Amino acid sequence: MSSYLYKLIQQGEHQEQDFKFCITDSKKIARSLVAFANTKGGRLLVGVKDNGKIAGVRSEEEYYMVEGAASIYSKPQIKFSSKQWNVEGKTVLEIDVAPSPDKPHFAQDENGKWIAYTRKDDENLMVNRIQVEVWKKEKSPDGIYIYYSKDEKFLVDYLFINESITLSKYVRLALISRQKAIEILSNFVLMKIINMESLEGKTVFSLNQEFDKEELKKFR
Repeated sequence: MSSYLYKLIQQGEHQEQDFKFCITDSKKIARSLVAFANTKGGRLLVGVKDNGKIAGVRSEEEYYMVEGAASIYSKPQIKFSSKQWNVEGKTVLEIDVAPSPDKPHFAQDENGKWIAYTRKDDENLMVNRIQVEVWKKEKSPDGIYIYYSKDEKFLVDYLFINESITLSKYVRLALISRQKAIEILSNFVLMKIINMESLEGKTVFSLNQEFDKEELKKFR
């Protein structure tokens, strides 16, 4: 079965796979577990260097640190499965995380703050507040309610004329609170009226071109 492990390693790090030479901090591992759970799932190969060279885990302590990351430093707790691979006289620990129906998951940082992460390519990225709200609303049994006020109309009118808008710009131009803007943007993302995309370190919102144009006219 070592050939299976070698095939995994040959893939390199990507959205659903991360290498860890060793584990010295459960909080850092919690970020990877949370990012996988919040995205499409994935695996950690512990005992593998970034260049794909097998170093092996040092002891069973590394498994218990992963367990701590999943149960203590992740909220809600992360469910995972594990396998051990013995190759080249060394042990590689495989940690598998499935995409979670309980997202958003949060990892606790060094200052005790709980932060949501998602996985893009081979990086764990902090999740913006609006995406967190979208996930929460997706799970709500009550659905969402939209009161079409001048603030919602301003957003639709602006995006008919302009390509995109940021949260900060929406707050500034519409003269509304940040919380109100987050509420409106998260509702519109959930209803697929607008798209949300991260570009050059900032999150932008644009009209969803696939949304029924006649429906959009009603918002105007």
